[in-house]
Amino acid sequence: MFVETAPKVRESLIADSGVRRVLLTVSYDGTAYVGWQRQLNGISIQQKLEEALHALLDETTPVTGASRTDAGVHAMGQCAHFDTRSAIPADRFPFALNTHLPPDIKVLEGREVDGFFHARFDAVGKTYTYRIHNAPHPSALYRNYMAHVPVKLDLAAMREAMKDLFGTHDFAAFQAVGGTAKTTVRTITHIELTREDERLTLLVQGNAFLYNMVRIIAGTLLEIGKGKLTVHCFRKAIDTGDRLCLGPTAPACGLELTQVFYPHSASTLKEKEF
Repeated sequence: MFVETAPKVRESLIADSGVRRVLLTVSYDGTAYVGWQRQLNGISIQQKLEEALHALLDETTPVTGASRTDAGVHAMGQCAHFDTRSAIPADRFPFALNTHLPPDIKVLEGREVDGFFHARFDAVGKTYTYRIHNAPHPSALYRNYMAHVPVKLDLAAMREAMKDLFGTHDFAAFQAVGGTAKTTVRTITHIELTREDERLTLLVQGNAFLYNMVRIIAGTLLEIGKGKLTVHCFRKAIDTGDRLCLGPTAPACGLELTQVFYPHSASTLKEKEF
């Protein structure tokens, strides 16, 4: 199984007893932002979190996220680490930071981690959720959190097609222009599609994902559900690497980074008493 790893040489802060590394779990509504990463063309989640840390600690504090979510994408379990000399207990950072954050960004958890820990490179898996409002008319309430599809969908065909995604494959065809991954081999460990009234929920879990990979999967499934693509198009795209075998990239508003997984290792994550 392929797992993206960190560079062989990492900076450890263990030797400097005055510096601590803290891992945060962050939830946000991405509607008003240009994405996770700082950009020149608008306000990002990373920028707001770093500004909150500066207001709290009165020091410049870079934040490193586990996933660089795009504009309009939401998160329930984004993870990010930062280094600090502050004596604030790690589990108190959510309370302290949330007073400096806007209502659409909130820190849910804080814990101290090893100086070698890296929020992005140490991640061994992620879960994404894609939500669809399948009804004749758009919803005023769900418009920022679900993609709207007004036509009837063939869920049986969609679920049959999903079987070809499970396991380890070269997902080169599932990467949007601009992706910078060194390898396109990924492992999908779980995928399911459920329906509750007019709401469809696609849940995808894997070791790592390419740029726009989940949205391309969702967009293709919708084309399959509409009868515009066959149930075999995923297999053909995997075998040929041809992006044209797949459907369009689904709208960003339906996507949520639900959870990031890390190894359960005492050498990676540690608890500290104050």
